[in-house]
Amino acid sequence: MKILLHGCNGRMGRVITRLIEESQVPEMQVVCGVDMNPGKLDNTYPVFPSLKEVPADIRPDVVIDFSHPSSVVNLLDFGLSRHVPLVIGTSGIAPEQRQKISDAAQKIPVLMSANMSLGISLVLSLVAQAAQVLGKSFDIEIVEKHHSQKIDAPSGTAVMIADAINAALGNSMDYVYGRRGDDESLKRKPNQIGIHAVRGGTIVGEHDAIFAGPGEVVEIRHAALSRDIFGYGALEAARFLPGKPPELYSMKDVIESKAV
Repeated sequence: MKILLHGCNGRMGRVITRLIEESQVPEMQVVCGVDMNPGKLDNTYPVFPSLKEVPADIRPDVVIDFSHPSSVVNLLDFGLSRHVPLVIGTSGIAPEQRQKISDAAQKIPVLMSANMSLGISLVLSLVAQAAQVLGKSFDIEIVEKHHSQKIDAPSGTAVMIADAINAALGNSMDYVYGRRGDDESLKRKPNQIGIHAVRGGTIVGEHDAIFAGPGEVVEIRHAALSRDIFGYGALEAARFLPGKPPELYSMKDVIESKAV
């Protein structure tokens, strides 16, 4: 399988390159990379500064994207013009960009997930179940922690968790991002999900969904100890996507395909 790695010299791009070059996934090959700093690393494959500069004779089977939300339009243009499936792992994508991705997925297969790990997919199922059981009699808060260099807040994964809870409650909840002040308006309302971001050090990623009720607290927690889990997930997504009909897929589709 021939992979074009978009954002190849970033944190996740380096992880995926290492996993493939260590032959832990020997059936895959990075045929080229794209990065705004093409000479940053001594890559073993050609690296171009933009998708527009990828030669026509390089024909990847799939693109794995861990770049920046500002690159979404160029990424979709490349996928559509070259008829190449896209795995989008970039976080911080705005609602209007999500709509463009959904539109593109009507013509090419696209898999988008703010978190590629198997564990987070399980967490999404668990928080939805907890919301259905505990209902609105419990207050719900989400706390996410990441490294000091993360540029978006809250994390895409925190939003995924909130959305899973909200969907289980009929999309009746409002999101509150942090709290500050000392007036009556800051008292917690029953139809709210609080989302809080912590940034520091080299934390890979931690997410806590807290259900606080009368006399008891239930917490569902996920901690990423290595970025390798996201890399393996992205490669599983890349293995899953080629040959699929045009549609917007998620990691849930990948997991369900492996369970069959």
